[in-house]
Amino acid sequence: MILLDGKKVSNEILENIKDKIAKTNKKIGFAIIWVGNNDASSIYVRNKLKKCEELGINGKLYHLEENALEEEVISLIDKLNKDDNVNGIILQSPVPKQIDIINCFNRIKPEKDVDGFANLSVGNLCLGIPNHISCTPKGIIRLLEYYNIDLEGKNVCLINRSNIVGKPLFNLLISKNATVTMCHSKTKDIKEFTKNADIVISAVGKPNFITEDMVKDGVIVIDVGISRIDGHVIGDVDFTNVSKKASYITPVPGGVGPMTIAMLFENLLNTLKEDK
Repeated sequence: MILLDGKKVSNEILENIKDKIAKTNKKIGFAIIWVGNNDASSIYVRNKLKKCEELGINGKLYHLEENALEEEVISLIDKLNKDDNVNGIILQSPVPKQIDIINCFNRIKPEKDVDGFANLSVGNLCLGIPNHISCTPKGIIRLLEYYNIDLEGKNVCLINRSNIVGKPLFNLLISKNATVTMCHSKTKDIKEFTKNADIVISAVGKPNFITEDMVKDGVIVIDVGISRIDGHVIGDVDFTNVSKKASYITPVPGGVGPMTIAMLFENLLNTLKEDK
């Protein structure tokens, strides 16, 4: 069994990004919009700003109150869209219920949508038009590529149909000539699909959802799920037992999560190539 070490791979990618930024005379401006005071978001925002400092990126936080209106968020996005010193914009999720996050995502200019969440970004991905790709799906593909795992002809069972993970990842996988089955909460007997798959990708958010009897020998397992139990971070996969049958498997933490962060900053770096 080989561990798909996302932390190791992401560190290499981030070091490469840092070197490229140091060698250019261009500045990268990164705007993070955070509405409210969600505890998890505060950690994610802080970590992103810290990483900006490490990489030489001008990261700036725009923190709005919990009762901020959607119009305020839209107005801020419009202002940042017009700012030539801002290369990338993200809106930290979740947002308070009075805000339609999709409307806000769609307000971000495509070239500044470094999260790849806007309708146009997702649509371009479906059509194979170059643009910023959602970071978690992109990170999964890069991790597989790093370990020279060829997706062509592989049977992939993808358990997630969200706009952020499942749908963009489905399109990335089929663009690599994989055969993909997308399962979800309404799928009957998921085990029938997972046990015949060459690659199982789970993003369910249920601890130990994927068990040893659900996979075949030699399976490649990508665990995207994150649950917190008694202060510990646990994935969708029963790692101890499933790893006995897997040829490759991601750990949680240290697998997909670090790759997601690395892809965000790679998307930011790529905005320099789009400058006119």
